[in-house]
Amino acid sequence: MSASANPSRLLKVIACEIAFREICHLAARSPHLYDLEFLTQGHHDVPQRGRGEIQKRIDAVPDGKYEAILVGYGLCGSILKGLRARHLPLVVPRAHDCITFFLGSKERYQQCFAERPGTYYYTSGWLECARRRGLSPGQTGSLLPAGNNNAQAAYEHWVAKYGEQKAKYLLEAMADWAGHYSHGVLIDFDFTQPLNLRAQVERICADRGWQFETMIGNLGLLQRWLDGDWSEKDFLIVQPGQQIAPSYDERIIQAEPVPPVEA
Repeated sequence: MSASANPSRLLKVIACEIAFREICHLAARSPHLYDLEFLTQGHHDVPQRGRGEIQKRIDAVPDGKYEAILVGYGLCGSILKGLRARHLPLVVPRAHDCITFFLGSKERYQQCFAERPGTYYYTSGWLECARRRGLSPGQTGSLLPAGNNNAQAAYEHWVAKYGEQKAKYLLEAMADWAGHYSHGVLIDFDFTQPLNLRAQVERICADRGWQFETMIGNLGLLQRWLDGDWSEKDFLIVQPGQQIAPSYDERIIQAEPVPPVEA
């Protein structure tokens, strides 16, 4: 599907508030019409409960009003696993977690993760959600960086690929390096400059003895998601009667038929 096929789409967006500023910024620049619905950050903490909350919002979308429902979540500890399309297709970015949204692609995410795994990534959403949840600056609680939100998904992938014993070893190794971060990186954008995020993250890094860096963000993935430029490489389209499942490969997620209801 491409944006040129229908220049005046009406789309429903159900997303995590972690990307509130970025999605609103892009929606304001798009020719399409959106109904935006943001859920409180933290649903990935308990994936089964969070998945139920997202599904409830999907089920509440009226039939016939929108062309599609755009689901603004990454795999995030398998929170997407089992989400079902009812009467409208779901359009989901192929992303391990939301950090992918701010880096622009799953490929750049993997590159950054491989080059320096001991890195904590910050965005306006990470900082503001911590504040909303009553956490002090630098105290992020369950606001985990890239690589930690996806621990369960990574474990399931390793079980499928290497077996349970090796998967447990790899998970323990991940937990070991994750406790030894050395860098804090602010993913920054032009429109977030007035928020003075740099000073906040510099203080956090100084308190923790981390090296501070900035990185220019890329909203290309979110832009294409909102614009309706849904390539198979970057997006999964879940048709009515299908549900989301982890793919355990470079696609990250895939669609499968909803299991029949047992009598």
